[in-house]
Amino acid sequence: MSSRISASRARARGAVDPIALDDDATLHAMGYPRKLTRRFQAFDNFAISFTVINVVAGIFSGFGFGWNAGGPAILVFGWTGVSVMVLFVGASMAEVASAYPTSGALYFSAGKLARRHKGAWSWYTGWLNFAGQVGGTAATGYAAAIFLQALITLQWPGYEPTGHRTVLITALIIVAQGLANTYTVQLVAVLNRISVWWLLIGLAVIVTALVTVPDQHQPASFVTHFANNTGFTSGLYGGMLGLLVTSWTFTGFDGSFHMSEETVRATVNAPKGITRSIASSALAGLVLMCALVYSARDYDRVAAADSPPVRILIDGVGLAAAKALLLIVIGAMLFCGLANLTSNARQIFAFSRDGAMPGSRWWHSVSPRTRTPVNAVWLAVGCSLVLVLPGWWSHTAFTAIVSVNVVGLFLAYGIPILLRLRLGDAFQPGPWHLGRWGRPVGVVAVTWILFSSVLFMLPHAAPVTVTSFNYAPVVLAVVLGVATLWWFTSARRRFHGPVSYGRPDEVAAMDLV
Repeated sequence: MSSRISASRARARGAVDPIALDDDATLHAMGYPRKLTRRFQAFDNFAISFTVINVVAGIFSGFGFGWNAGGPAILVFGWTGVSVMVLFVGASMAEVASAYPTSGALYFSAGKLARRHKGAWSWYTGWLNFAGQVGGTAATGYAAAIFLQALITLQWPGYEPTGHRTVLITALIIVAQGLANTYTVQLVAVLNRISVWWLLIGLAVIVTALVTVPDQHQPASFVTHFANNTGFTSGLYGGMLGLLVTSWTFTGFDGSFHMSEETVRATVNAPKGITRSIASSALAGLVLMCALVYSARDYDRVAAADSPPVRILIDGVGLAAAKALLLIVIGAMLFCGLANLTSNARQIFAFSRDGAMPGSRWWHSVSPRTRTPVNAVWLAVGCSLVLVLPGWWSHTAFTAIVSVNVVGLFLAYGIPILLRLRLGDAFQPGPWHLGRWGRPVGVVAVTWILFSSVLFMLPHAAPVTVTSFNYAPVVLAVVLGVATLWWFTSARRRFHGPVSYGRPDEVAAMDLV
């Protein structure tokens, strides 16, 4: 016991335990054999979260909503403030990721950090994470379908985008991403690396075009312009809704955590992937947001457009150049969806490995050809398609899908952080940790998560009708209702949190060569 305490104190002082940097030894100590291939270096791990956050996709898909819910003031200043809050969340998650670098990520760490009722904490964290991940895959595919149709309309004005066409195109996109994760796994890894450069170079091209091509820009004071076109009389409420644009963009950075079992030196590289992806996305996104805001010719003209960011591009750089820039945006969205689905499948794989999903044996099986959880990929595809279906009749489906994505993920982020705070000094950090700042950073993170989650569950458009209703609370209620019913009727008697497959030496013998 004394040696364990000494090791814990050494980690708290910043010393790196060499055993903690031995990936297989770390995994075996947590009770798992190695089933997945470690093909991700530090940059690859960062690339997953950076691609899923994807400031180009997030800003372009949410810009129109924010333009009418607060306008330039909320888009720019809200981006800055919310980015800082998300960095607090990411830093707290990174500390947990360093201590428990597994594909199970959030649900696994929740089960390990809880003092009591480990199974219940782990169970609900996993199901919230599952709902959020599925929502992310669905929302990104839906956004890509919307912008793809915007490009088609610019090229062929006779084309009319409809809810039915959007759903069908979304389905084709998600299925194609599922096929890529099934048959071209090595290519997916390469695409994740390419995606970072696509985002950075594409962002630079878009910003440069918006800065240099337009013959006029808005004055500096335009950034303080506030507008509330949400239908709600309260400007404060409308402005708070505008904060959701940034919150929606900053989702999915748990991808670095989920890819831990496929990352080299995961106890260090996974937490670095989380924090670096958030910080770099915050800076890059602020530049892009300012470029769009200051390039707007007229607030009302942009607000009245079907797609405000597309209107800004056309007015600023002309129709031909706008089409080319939209190709960059659509490509970014497709990269984002691909990385999101990859992360989604790993969460399903890990959750099923511990028997926490219907048909667990099926979903945690690994393809002998690709060494990846192919069945989990298609469960993620199927669930995402179900979540997209309301778009067939509802014009607010996109914001509702986004809400499911953000609320599910951030609540799942918050539970391990909260449990780590409750554990206090008993928490044993990994090589990457916050030291004495762990508690205050965690308190801020949990507070922000609770506030933003409530905001996402409230109505987003007025008047509230059948077609404008935010059905996100209904979807989350169904998911949690099923999880609760299953928990009390069956699971609580057999699921007690993350499963250990044996002693380190025993699970080492189970490793796939």
